[in-house]
Amino acid sequence: MQRARKPAHIAMFSIAAHGHVNPSLEVVRELAARGHRVTYAIPPQLADVVAGAGAEPKVYRSTLPTDDDPDAWGEGLLDNVEPFLNDAIQALPQQLAAYEGDEPDLVLHDIAAYPAPVLAHRWGVPAVLLSPCMVAWEGYEQEVAEPMWEPVRQTPRGIAYFERYQAWLDEHGMDHTDPDRLIGRPRRCVALIPRAMQPNADRVDPSVYTFVGPCQGDRAHQGDWERPADAERVLLVSLGSSFTKQPGFYRACIEAFGGLDGWHVVLQIGKFTDAAELGEIPANFEVHTWVPQLAILKQADAFVTHAGMGGSQEGLACGVPMVAVPQAADQFANADLLQELGVARHLPMEEATPEALREAVLALTGDPRVAERSAELRREMAAEGGTSRAADLIEAELRQP
Repeated sequence: MQRARKPAHIAMFSIAAHGHVNPSLEVVRELAARGHRVTYAIPPQLADVVAGAGAEPKVYRSTLPTDDDPDAWGEGLLDNVEPFLNDAIQALPQQLAAYEGDEPDLVLHDIAAYPAPVLAHRWGVPAVLLSPCMVAWEGYEQEVAEPMWEPVRQTPRGIAYFERYQAWLDEHGMDHTDPDRLIGRPRRCVALIPRAMQPNADRVDPSVYTFVGPCQGDRAHQGDWERPADAERVLLVSLGSSFTKQPGFYRACIEAFGGLDGWHVVLQIGKFTDAAELGEIPANFEVHTWVPQLAILKQADAFVTHAGMGGSQEGLACGVPMVAVPQAADQFANADLLQELGVARHLPMEEATPEALREAVLALTGDPRVAERSAELRREMAAEGGTSRAADLIEAELRQP
C-alpha cells in the first residue's frame, strides 16, 4: 500500500487502563517510526508508557476508576457506563485546550475515548477507531444491544442518562449522532484482534471494519523469562490485571498442579491477593504479582486465563491451548469463542475445582487435534498483517479527501 505523501500529525486518545492502551502501542510506535508526529491524550498514570512508544503525551485529568480500584465500577449496566460519559464531559474541555493551535490531521481513538470522535467532528478531520475487542455486526443492535438496554431505558436513571448523553452530543454539533452509535458504529475501524475472535464475523461490514490481528511487538521493555531446564511442560495461570482478588481460585490451582510430574507452573496473582493467603507453595510453582506474559506464552504449553481479549489473542498467537475462566465483561463471550475454535475449554469460575482444572489442562495438551487447530489459527493470524497493516490502513485515511 502506498505510504502517505508527507508526515502528518496524528492524535491518539485513550484512558488510563493497560487493557485499552497496550493493544495500540505498537501501532503508535510504527507510525512514529514512519515519520509522523503522534500525540497522545492520556491521563498522567500512563504518560510515560505512551512516550516510550514515540508519542508526545497530551496529559489530561480523568475521573475514571483505575486498574488499582476495579470495585469502583459497581455492578449494574449503568454503573459501568455512566463513568465514561461523566469523564468525557469533563475531559473534552481539557483536550480542546491542549490541542488549541495544534489540531491534528487525523484522530485515532480507543473504544473508551468518547471525546475523540466529537473532537474530530469539531476539527473537521477523519476519525479511526482502534478497537481492542469485538465490533458490531449487522444485526447486533437487534440481537444484543436492544434486549440488554431496553429495561434500563424505561427507568428514570436510564432516561436521564440518555438525555444527558444526547444533549452533550448536540452541544458539540453532533445532533446527527445518537449515543448508541458514537463508538458502536464508527465511520472507520481498524480492529486489533484476529477475525477468528469476532462473533458473527461473516456479518461484519468490511468497508468499515478491517481485522489486522494483534499488534504485539517484542515487549522487550516488559522483561524476559527463562524456562527452567528441567521443565517438560510449562503452565501459565493469570487472571489479568483487574479481577485478580481470587485467593480461593489460586489455591485450587496449587492443589491441581502442585507436584504434577513434569509440569512447571507460573502463577500470577496480581496486586489484590497476598501470597501469604495461598499456603505452602509447591516446588514446581513460581508465584508473582506480575509477569511478562507474552514472553512466557512463547515458551508455554498451556494457559489458564480469564479470557480477556488481550490474553486470548496472545494465547492464540503463540499457539497455546487455554482453559478459560472468565471474570467479567466480554470475557464470557471470548471463552465461548475460544472453545468453539477448538483450542480451549470454557470452565466457569464456580466449576473451577482442582480436579476440573487439572483434567482440562491435561486433556487439551494431550489432544493432537487441539495442537493442529492451534497451529492453524496461529498461521491465519500471522497472515492478517498486524502492526504494519494497521499503519498502512491509517495512512490511507490521511489521503482521503
